[in-house]
Amino acid sequence: MRLVGAEEMRAIDRAAIVDLGIPSLQLMARAGGAVVEAAGPLASANGRFVVVTGAGNNGGDGWVAARLLRDAGREARVVALLPPEELTGDAAAVAARAVDAGVPWARFHPDVPLGAGPGDVVIDALLGTGLTRPAEGAFAAAIHRIALARADGARVLAVDVPSGLSADTGRPLGPCVVADATVTFAFQKRGLVLHPGPAHAGAVRVAEIGIPAEAAARVPVAATLLDEASARALVPPRSPGAHKGDAGRLLVVAGSPGKSGAAHLALLGALRGGAGLVTLAARQPVLPFALAGLPEAMSVALAGEADGPLGLDDLPALAAAARGADALVIGPGIPRGAETGELILALLERVRLPAVLDADALNALAPEPHALAGLPAPVVVTPHPGEMARLTQRTIEEVQADRLGLAAASARAWRAVVVLKGARTVVADPDGPPAVIPTGNAGLATGGTGDVLAGLCGALLAGGLPAVAAAQAAAWVHGAAGDLVARRLGQRGLMAGDLGEAIGQIWAGWGR
Repeated sequence: MRLVGAEEMRAIDRAAIVDLGIPSLQLMARAGGAVVEAAGPLASANGRFVVVTGAGNNGGDGWVAARLLRDAGREARVVALLPPEELTGDAAAVAARAVDAGVPWARFHPDVPLGAGPGDVVIDALLGTGLTRPAEGAFAAAIHRIALARADGARVLAVDVPSGLSADTGRPLGPCVVADATVTFAFQKRGLVLHPGPAHAGAVRVAEIGIPAEAAARVPVAATLLDEASARALVPPRSPGAHKGDAGRLLVVAGSPGKSGAAHLALLGALRGGAGLVTLAARQPVLPFALAGLPEAMSVALAGEADGPLGLDDLPALAAAARGADALVIGPGIPRGAETGELILALLERVRLPAVLDADALNALAPEPHALAGLPAPVVVTPHPGEMARLTQRTIEEVQADRLGLAAASARAWRAVVVLKGARTVVADPDGPPAVIPTGNAGLATGGTGDVLAGLCGALLAGGLPAVAAAQAAAWVHGAAGDLVARRLGQRGLMAGDLGEAIGQIWAGWGR
C-alpha cells in the first residue's frame, strides 16, 4: 500500500487537477461525501454534528459535509474560524453554497463551548496535511475545544489528518487533535501510520475520491505500508523435493559470557525461520548455554579467552566456519573490543556472503558505518533507536523524530538494507522506497526480541531471498508473532523465547 506525505499528496493533486483536468470542486465534493459516510456510524440515532472548519481545502471539505448531512436530515452546524466571506477558492464556493442551503454557522470563539456531548460527533476540518508548524491562536484554541467536547462524551472525526499532526512524521507539531476516527483521502498518509500518529488518528479509513491512477503514477512512490498479502508473497513455498541444503546454511556469530541467551535466541529465530542448517560460532564457554534446548543447531568453538573480545585473530576460524554457508548473522551478544569492527569488515570482504549485522556488530561499526558501502555482498543492519543514534551521530530524539527519512537516507549512504526497529519498524531499501511494518506491539520492547529477528532474517537470507525481501518478510512475521503472543499472554507477559512457536504459527497460516 502506498504511503504519502504532504508534498507527495500535493503533487498528485496537481497532476490530477492541472495535468488531467479533474475539476477540483469535484474532488472536494467527493471528499465531503466521504466525511459524511465516515461520520454517520460515530453518531447516535439522534446525534448532532458540529463541523469545526478552518481555511483552505480541509475547511472546504467540512462545509461540504455539513451541507450533505443537513440534506440527509441530520442536525449539523458549522463552527468556523474564518467566516465564509473571508474564504478563497473552492472553500469559498462550497461555504457559500452551504449557507445558501440553510446550514447554520457561527464564528468560533475560544470561550464558547462547541456544544457537543454523548451521541454527538465533532468533525475536525481545521488543518490539513500541509501543516508545518505548531497551531497557534484561534487554531490552538479550537483544538483545545475539540478535546473538551471529546472529554464530555462526543466522538471526534478528523478530516484527512488530525489537526496539529505532521502528515509526514506522525508527530504532533504542537496542540493536536485526538480523534476517534480519521477519514483520509486517496492514499494512506505517513503520519497516520508512524508512531505516535495512530494514537491521534484512531480508526483510519482511506476514501477514494476520484484521483486517477495516472495522476498518482506521475509522482514517484516515496514509501509503502507492507500489508500481509505483500509480505506473504515475498516468501515462496518450499519445493516438495527440497532438502536441508536447499533451505540454506546459516552461520551465526553471537554470544559471550553473560550474554549466551542472545546467541540462543538468534538460533531460535534462525531455526524457526526455516534455515536448513544453523551453526553457532562462539567462545567455548558460551556454547553449552546457547545450545541448550536446541539440538538442531551445530557449533564451532572459537579459541581465545572466555571473555576475550572478537578481533582479527578470530578471522581465520570464522572464515573457515563460513565455508559452505549461504549467509551470516553477526552481533547478538558478541564480545566487542578495539578490533571487532575491523574483524567484521574483513570477514565480510573475505567470505562475500550476505549478512545480517545486529547489536554489538553495529556498535563496533558505529565509528565508520560508511565502510558498509564497499562490501561485496548485501548487508542488512537491524538497529534499535539507540544503535541508530550511535551510527548516525544523532540523539535518540532526533532518530525518532523522522524514522522514515533517516532510515531511507542511511540505507542509501551505507548501500545496506536498514531495519530501524521500534514502534512501526521501518525497512529501508538503498535502491527503492522504504516500507513501514504495521505489525508488532509494545510487548516486543523486551530483551532478546531483536536477537530473534536477526536470526529470522538470516534464515530467509540463507534460503535465497534478496536482502530487501528477507528484511521485510522477517520484520512483518516477527511483529505478527509478537501480536499472537500478546493476544495470548498480554504485552507484559511476552518474552522473546515465546516468539519461536508464534513464528511457526504464522508460517502455518501462510502454508509455508
